Amino acid sequence: MITVHHLNNSRSQRILWLLEELGLPYDIRFYERNPDTMRAPPELRAVHPLGRSPVITDGDIVVAETGAVIEYLLDSYAGARLRPVAGSPERRRFTYWLHFAEGSEMTPLLMRLVFDRLAASPMPFFARPIAKGITKKVRDSFVDPQIAAHLDFIDAELKRSEWFAGDEFSAADIQMSFPLEVSAMRAGLGEDRQKIKAFLARIHARPAYQRALARGGPYLYGN
Repeated sequence: MITVHHLNNSRSQRILWLLEELGLPYDIRFYERNPDTMRAPPELRAVHPLGRSPVITDGDIVVAETGAVIEYLLDSYAGARLRPVAGSPERRRFTYWLHFAEGSEMTPLLMRLVFDRLAASPMPFFARPIAKGITKKVRDSFVDPQIAAHLDFIDAELKRSEWFAGDEFSAADIQMSFPLEVSAMRAGLGEDRQKIKAFLARIHARPAYQRALARGGPYLYGN
């Protein structure tokens, strides 16, 4: 039996959604973030040394990292479902977006989170203007322009087709969901990002997405 070690408000929500799309039975072990640090609890280190989510166990097999978990589940259980045929243009797009989500899109979003928390963290009063000045400079000169450039690129790509790998829904869309949901929550989506908004509306309406929400519990970024 597959067990998802599920951390609240985390990337592991995508794994629940994928399992629901595939119709596979699975168990969930729930973990809660520390409310002060927002870090995963130390109990997750008993499953994987880095103590991060997502991680799944399948018998004596342990798989971590969202992309690796997705590929493992597709290779092991999906057959021809949720990814295009090998060697096709759609498969190349699928592979690109599967890696883009974490390799490119999440980096500036995580930097935005870190700098926002830094600016708001307790510190001596004389240091606060310096910290705010540094964080604003980094955000204005690098982080926010990178987020905007990525979102412009993604919105333009979604004009090519409704889904990231082509005309058919695939696991690449599941992988891309989290950074776009985080973008909508933390950075906002302007009126010029209609394709991304439409994509989010489509995935949120999928029955498997809703079933995953019901099983996984409260999820800050979903609907």
